[in-house]
Amino acid sequence: MSQAELAVNFFVALFALIDPIGNVPLFAAATLGAASAGRRMVAVYIGLFVVAFLVFFYFTGVALLEFFGISMPAFRIAGGIILFILGLDMVRDDFTTMFADAAEGEGEPLSARVYAKKRFERLIVPFAMPLLIGPGAISTVIIYASEAKHLGLAGMALGVGVIAAVSVVLVATFWAAPVISKVLGRIGMSIVVRVLGLILCALAVQFVLIGVGDATRGLIRADAKAPYTAEK
Repeated sequence: MSQAELAVNFFVALFALIDPIGNVPLFAAATLGAASAGRRMVAVYIGLFVVAFLVFFYFTGVALLEFFGISMPAFRIAGGIILFILGLDMVRDDFTTMFADAAEGEGEPLSARVYAKKRFERLIVPFAMPLLIGPGAISTVIIYASEAKHLGLAGMALGVGVIAAVSVVLVATFWAAPVISKVLGRIGMSIVVRVLGLILCALAVQFVLIGVGDATRGLIRADAKAPYTAEK
């Protein structure tokens, strides 16, 4: 695999797994009512977290999971459970109230930096991880890191650049969240969040099915783990 092929394939795979565009309504709902500067800073914090976390796994691979004795199927199942809980909150329309600002600052306006820190602490789990950075993104980073090693130092540096580029696109997409919020409105945002919550619950169950299928032999059918690829 050449450097150009590595960069393109890695970027496309990682972008599809993180799905910045699909997560814009969730980010907009989580920062509803925030000032523009505060919302932008939250997006920057999330982008920096994505870079730091993925680069860490890019260089350490599965060594950390092996150190704790955690398999990738177990990690996938745990991520699926967390995503399912998030999906239920979204379907019940508890997602926006979960990030309510009523108790923060006792009604006093918060500076953009203080607001961003408080909101980011509440968005690390489950929004930044495992919603943005799930087992699929982590495993993809590990796989492409092994491919990059064959290209030497330049290949490893190229992989880090791809991770940074995806994070920049993620931040830029989240900065456009106010436009989407204005277009949809509060009612439209509530509808979108509930629909995405239902999809997220199904995705979480799929994570669990894949994790159980990878951890067992013959317990989960192949068409249940990958229904569309199994038909081809």
